[in-house]
Amino acid sequence: MGFLVRKRGFLAPLLLALLLVQRFSAVVSALNYTSYRQVSSMRLERIQRHLDKINKPPVMTIESPDGDIIDCVHKRKQPALDHPLLRNHKIQRDPPERPRVKMLKEDDKTKKSTNVEEGVIRGSWQMWHRNGTRCPKGTVPIRRSTAQDVLRSKSLFDFGKKQAPISLARRKDAPDVVSANGHEHAIAYTGSSQEVYGAKATINVWDPSIQVVNEFSLSQIWVLSGSFDGSDLNSIEAGWQVSPELYGDSRPRLFTYWTSDSYQATGCYNLLCSGFVQTNSRVAIGAAISPVSSYAGNQYDISILIWKDPKLGNWWMSFGDNTLVGYWPAELFTHLANHATMVEWGGEVVNSRANGEHTSTQMGSGNFAEDGFGKASYFRNLEIVDSDNSLTAVQSISTLAENTNCYNIKSSYSNEWGTHFYYGGPGSNPLCP
Repeated sequence: MGFLVRKRGFLAPLLLALLLVQRFSAVVSALNYTSYRQVSSMRLERIQRHLDKINKPPVMTIESPDGDIIDCVHKRKQPALDHPLLRNHKIQRDPPERPRVKMLKEDDKTKKSTNVEEGVIRGSWQMWHRNGTRCPKGTVPIRRSTAQDVLRSKSLFDFGKKQAPISLARRKDAPDVVSANGHEHAIAYTGSSQEVYGAKATINVWDPSIQVVNEFSLSQIWVLSGSFDGSDLNSIEAGWQVSPELYGDSRPRLFTYWTSDSYQATGCYNLLCSGFVQTNSRVAIGAAISPVSSYAGNQYDISILIWKDPKLGNWWMSFGDNTLVGYWPAELFTHLANHATMVEWGGEVVNSRANGEHTSTQMGSGNFAEDGFGKASYFRNLEIVDSDNSLTAVQSISTLAENTNCYNIKSSYSNEWGTHFYYGGPGSNPLCP
């Protein structure tokens, strides 16, 4: 594939072609989804102005084998620094103080066999690396957004944002899950009264099928603080997701998310708005993860650590074998400017009930937790960061799944995997109408 250099006007021909009729189709064989819609020139102009804001002029451009365009943008020109709260922000140059590991254990070994389960576990990486081209030092890789990406969303405002939860009566110690807006979960979570400064897990990677284009399936870590039934919830999130609406295909992709107001106006996925400061030139947030796990075959997983740097207070993220990706500046948050009060790990899907029936969108591998290793998806080695910046194994967790006939979760403990759980399910089935 190689690479090629493009100038700022790279989207103009595309937009001209879209002036009359916009046709977009998600590359998801199970969906067979094709839609036509009229697009006004005024709307396209608004979309173009927005794309000009988030697609910064690249130093170099890389074409990924999966069709993604990765722009290598100078790190001081990245979208994060457009945020009003970050106008005077200086990118953190000194490395953060990494959490200390309290117990010596085999951690972040991406290739190893396990005596706990039958099979082989390998680390997953990113598809855009396959052609051998890398972004130059001093730049960060950013997946380019297109007009088609925006047009798949409900509106320009909704592009790159999660749907705001609907407040429901709930236990005060329950996690931040709301099923009334069509979101369903299978998660593990900590108590809500402790001070938490980060979380880590190794997450099995699959490519669950999605029934309709505006649904998604994800597996992630949530780091939370604030009011779960108000408008001031702060959340930092990272994991993998399959979202035809957001990405236009069915591939699992590394993603991040943040909000400081319960998903109302602040925050977004990946780098689709200003906020997250990327520092790494090899990891593209929003890019496809490859390879993925197969049923009764090789299992692939990714390790994600999110923690608050005790020196400067920014929330950092590392991926894989302790590779620093970047950070969420403390200035973005209210409650998380201090610490988190809850951590969640697990899966989430959107159930739109398109035909009046439960969605067949899969969670995890699409198999229930009891199917076990090589068949059900897992989170292993759950850890939290405490007040003295130490990583400690999670000793006790609670679990929650709204409808265990559709998706479920089963937790356990072993010496090698520590606290871990299997989770997921097929969605629609005779017991999940």
